[in-house]
Order: sequence, then structure tokens, then C-alpha cells
Amino acid sequence: MFVLSSPSGAGKSTICRNLLRDEPELEMSVSVTTRKRRGNEVDGTDYRFISEREFIGIQKADGLLESAEVHGNYYGTPREPVEQAMAEGRDMLFDIDYQGALQLFEKARTDVVSVFILPPSMEELRSRLERRAEDAPEVIDQRLQNSRKEIEHWGEYDFVVINNDLDKAFSEVSAILTAERLRRDRRPGLHDFVGTLLK
Repeated sequence: MFVLSSPSGAGKSTICRNLLRDEPELEMSVSVTTRKRRGNEVDGTDYRFISEREFIGIQKADGLLESAEVHGNYYGTPREPVEQAMAEGRDMLFDIDYQGALQLFEKARTDVVSVFILPPSMEELRSRLERRAEDAPEVIDQRLQNSRKEIEHWGEYDFVVINNDLDKAFSEVSAILTAERLRRDRRPGLHDFVGTLLK
């Protein structure tokens, strides 16, 4: 499970899109949310947009690996598609906040690689949120207030990337993914391969 977290506007979603474009064997974990769909979002691709009642039903049935309330909306990761992908040996990409990441750490720490993406400054973060032109000014103010709480959790992640330049940040995240895939304990066929080499 390859987890990317950041405050809203730090570039996490763009880096996720670029990873999926360049890494065909990487699969996106599609979260469910009670948030309203933004104009450029596709239901079932960016999120599954559901009602609060549906969300609570899934949660009560233990159908979520993690869940959180963010900016007054509920978000969660459906359990079944992730467990199926992991059982088949596929890597899953998660675009989730620190609350969800901490829940994944508790449930499956050895299967999680986590990256926290920081903005270069709070001024730049505000500028990016305003350039998106997707939220009202009061929503942007709320996101900036919440971003301070989110940033406080950077130290709980395996890796930290400062997104001052998107191409460089993407390259760094890609390098982390490559390195983690090459870890001895993540390569199940390696023991047999080495055994064959030594015969």
C-alpha cells in the first residue's frame, strides 16, 4: 500500500495522476466520500460519491479499511478491492489524509509505505488553492486552518517530499516507489532466483 498524504493544495492528487500514468501496474484505491463532486471529477474514478447514510451503512458493516471526517465530509477506503489487489500481489496507491494513514499503519504497518508531501510555504499553499478556483473563499480559509493540523503529522510518515517544483517532487516520489519495490522482503520470487543462481 503506497500512501500519499498532504494538506489540500500541496500537489498530492497531481502526483498520484502522474504515478498512475507512468506505472501501469499500480492501481488506485478509490475512496468513497460524502463530499459533493467537483466539476472536473469523475464518479468511480476520483471518488465514489455516496450519501452520508450509505457511508454509515458501509462503515457499520466493517466495509472500510480506514475512514475520516475531513472539512465536514466523510471519506473512507472500501476494504474488498484493496484486500483483493493485495492478495493478487498488486500495489495499491492511496490518496488519503493523515487520519486514514494512521489507521492503515495500525492495521497493516509492514504493508504500508507512506509519503507526506509538504508545500514550500503557507503563502504558496494559499495561492495554489486560489488558482484551483474550485472552492469559495471561506472554504479555502478552512482548508488552510486544517492544513496546519495535517502538517503536524509529517513526522509519522516514512518519507517527506517538499513540493517546490512538481517535476522534482514527482521524480522523488517515483524513486521511493521504485526503491520500496526492490526491497528484499517485497520480492517473493527472489529466494528461488538466488537459489537457482547458486546451483
